[in-house]
This record gives sequence, structure tokens and C-alpha cells, in this order.
Amino acid sequence: MITYSLFIVDDEDTIRRTLEIALEGRYRLADFPDAESAIAAAKSDPPDLVLLDIGLPGMSGIEAIPVFKAMAPGILIIVITAYEDVQSVVSAMKCGAYDYVVKPLNIDTLEVSIGNALETVRLKKEVQALQERYLRENLPCFIGESNTIKDVMEFVGLLARSPDTPVLILGETGTGKEMIASALHYRSPNFRGPLISVNCAAIPRELIESELFGYERGAFSGAHTAGKKGMVEQAEGGTLFLDEVGDLSTEAQAKLLRFLEEGEFYRVGGTKKLKVRARVVSATNKNLQELIGKGHFREDLYYRLAVARVELPSLTARRDDIIPIALHFLLEFNRKFGRSFHGISREAREALMRYRWKGNVRELRNVVERGVLVGKGPELTREALGLGDQNISTDPPSTAEEILHPLLPPEGVDLGMAHESVDRHLFREALRAAGGNETQAAHLLRINYSTFRYRRRKLGL
Repeated sequence: MITYSLFIVDDEDTIRRTLEIALEGRYRLADFPDAESAIAAAKSDPPDLVLLDIGLPGMSGIEAIPVFKAMAPGILIIVITAYEDVQSVVSAMKCGAYDYVVKPLNIDTLEVSIGNALETVRLKKEVQALQERYLRENLPCFIGESNTIKDVMEFVGLLARSPDTPVLILGETGTGKEMIASALHYRSPNFRGPLISVNCAAIPRELIESELFGYERGAFSGAHTAGKKGMVEQAEGGTLFLDEVGDLSTEAQAKLLRFLEEGEFYRVGGTKKLKVRARVVSATNKNLQELIGKGHFREDLYYRLAVARVELPSLTARRDDIIPIALHFLLEFNRKFGRSFHGISREAREALMRYRWKGNVRELRNVVERGVLVGKGPELTREALGLGDQNISTDPPSTAEEILHPLLPPEGVDLGMAHESVDRHLFREALRAAGGNETQAAHLLRINYSTFRYRRRKLGL
């Protein structure tokens, strides 16, 4: 059973004591005579709900609401105010208060308000638990402790909060672009809506427009008599994931651009304007800038798709995560095939770390699946995994950080202070260590992405 925590913040001892007597035994209670002490306590242990008097000494209740909200957006606040102070109630609600009660307090009315507020908290916690369970069970490519993937997932978490911002995911085949799209969806307010995935490369170019936007009855030869909803309509209230977006036809690109800009479109053969609210997440392993230069991709569409960009590192660029991911797959296939492997042998681990993962996480999954199917146990061996010498590196395994660490200046020393030839060497080594991934290279050099791009251009690299 969930136990909720409540803060009572009021400068009147009598009110604090009355509320404690009325609510004790059902919630974890803490009372404070002023907003400052309540905020200090919330920093280490945020409550689920705050009963907050507006007329406090020092920081007022109105001033305290945004401070609580900034600290933990999930905190709900019920303000306590004098009956005649309507303007303060309006201000409190605008600042994010959930509800209000007036003095003298009616305990029955207050308990109804508390019950409604905590039901909202309960539903939010249930959704969060479902989201976390889905991500934990379905996104194995993001298991690991490397700084690279931690930075990526932290950024994805930030983007997920905005349910409308278009996101472009870039990365090699098999790095988990579709899983990033899932993470964006299941961590967003669109969680309960549909996630509609479209592989733009798998649909014939002449059909992609009707598949995306649907069509009306008789729009073309072979069309269903009743017409058809497209993928965009099906994504209403959720997320539309366009995989291999670089393969879209120019006609479909134009229509997609209109939808991104206005949220409106027409079905093929239709005259009725349709409006849909859905986040568009796209992905590609192609260089869209090159396609733009060749006239195969619209530049204006690129900038609408790439309002935010997520660049996924290759598995080679995050070798620290190879064994944790492999162990996750081992458990998955143990359950699936009824096997009981206890782990991965030392020789197999070394081979996994030295292997050139051209197919990235997808290839690793296939390798572990094969090993669980054909291995004899009790551990997965190199022979069972089928890792041949032709794709095993002879170099000792190392992380990108280890490669660059001896070359970097001490912490706090600006790279820009280095001689240009040294700077150029560092940038080349960072790009090599990061497999060409600019975001990762910037991270390795301890500078932000914009600074990295500026200096790279200045160095002529």
C-alpha cells in the first residue's frame, strides 16, 4: 500500500496541530511554521502534497509555489487562504496550485480535496512505474554505465517532456534508433497514446504518400471503397516514428513538411482538411546533408525534423557497455529457450570486447541468441558465440576516454589555449576515438557541442 507524505505549512500553531490530529495515521506528516524551512526539508525528501498557507511570514505561499514546483514538478499544492482573499487564490492557481481551501477550515472539505489530489499522485506514479518497467524490459541497448550512453539517455529524458517537439535520431544500423523512439514516446505525456512506426524504406515510393496520409474512396485504381486512414491519423495523441526518413519521396516530403508546420494535411484524393496532434520522431543512418546537396531531400524539411537531434554512438564507441548488454540478452534467451547459463566465460568476454561490432547492438543480440541455442553451458563460451578471428581486433580493448586521457590538458585548462597543431591533433584523435560521432568527440574533449563544431571548422577538419 502506498503511503503518501504531506507537508503542513502554516504559521499558526493551532491550525498545524488541528490538521495533524485530523490526518495522523493515514499519511506521513511533517509541519513547518514557514515556507523556508519546508523548502529546505523538501530538498532531501520531497513530499507528495503540501498544504500551504498563503499568508506566511517571510516568503509568502504564492512565492513558495514555484520554488516547490521547480524542485519537484510532481508535488501537488493545496493553498489555505482567508475567505475574502480571492485575488490570492487566483494568483496561486496561476502559479500551479492544485486546489484551495478557505479559513475557517472545514475538515471534511479539506479531506475531499486531499483525496482528489492524492488520487492524481497515485495515477502519475502508476504511469511512471509502467514507463520505467517498459524501458527496463524493452530497451536493452541502453543498459550500461558508460558516460556516452548516460549522456544520451539524459538528453532523451529531457526531450521526452515536450510531447510536440520533432526529434531526429542519427546513428549506424543496429544502434537502437527505434528504441530511442520508444523511449521518447514512453517517457512523454503521450505515453497512453499510440506509437505508430513507419519504415519509409520498406514501402514503395509510389505508395508512401497514401500509407502516411491515407486516401479517400476511389482516389486511385485499387483503392478501398471506404477509403483508408493513414499512419499520421492513427498516431493521433501519440508518436509517429518515421524510420529511414531519408527514403521519402519528394512528394511525401512536401506533404510531411506541411503537417509539421501546421498540423494539417489532406488524404490522397481528398478535399477535407484534417488536423492531427502527434509528435514526429524520425531516424536515418544516411547523411541528410549530402542528400540535400544532391537535391534528394528538402532542406526546410530537414530543419523541421531536426528541431532536436539525438546522435547514437556505435557499440565500438561504448565498449564498457558490451558485457552488461550481453548479460541482459543472456537472461532474455535463457527465459525464452528454457536454458540455464550462469554467465559468460572469460575467454568469451575478451572476444566480445575485441570484436568489431559492425552491426552494433543488433549483431550482439544475434550472437548471444546463437550462443544460448547451441551452447552446452554452464557458461557461454567463445565457440558457442561463434566469434571468428577475422573480426577480432588484435589491439587491447580500451574505452575512448582511455585513448584520449593522456593527450588532454589538465582539468580546467581550456583547449583553445593549446597550440593550433596540438589542438588539431586532439580533435582528430577525439573524432577517431568516437568513430566520427561529433557529440561523443565533444564530450571526450570536455567542451560543448557548439564549441566543438566551431573549432573544427576553424581548424579546417
